Amino acid sequence: MKKIEAIIKPFKLDEVKDALHEVGVSGITVLEARGFGRQKGHTELYRGAEYVVDFVPKVKIELFIEDARVEAAVEAIQNAAHTGRIGDGKIFIMPVLDAVRIRTGETGDDAI
Repeated sequence: MKKIEAIIKPFKLDEVKDALHEVGVSGITVLEARGFGRQKGHTELYRGAEYVVDFVPKVKIELFIEDARVEAAVEAIQNAAHTGRIGDGKIFIMPVLDAVRIRTGETGDDAI
C-alpha cells in the first residue's frame, strides 16, 4: 500500500480528480496549500504597484492506494496536471505500513 501526495495548480484539480476517477481511485483528500519551489514566488502588478507573492497558491492531494494501482494513479495525475509551465507541481510516493477503517475494523488494503 502506498500514499501518494501531489502538489498541483488549483485550476487543475477537477481534471486530476476526473483522471483519478477514470483509473478507479475511489477517494482523495484535498487541502489548500501555499508554497514555493525553484520559482521562489512571482511578481504581480496591483494598481500600478509591483509586489512579490512569496507563497504561490497550490492544492495538495492525498490518496492511499494498493501497490498494483500506483503507476496508473501517478500517470493519471501527471497527465492531468501537466501544463508545461513552471510550477506544475510534484508527486510524492511513500510506503504505508498499515491502515485501519475505524467503522468496521478492516485493515490493510481492505481498509482503503
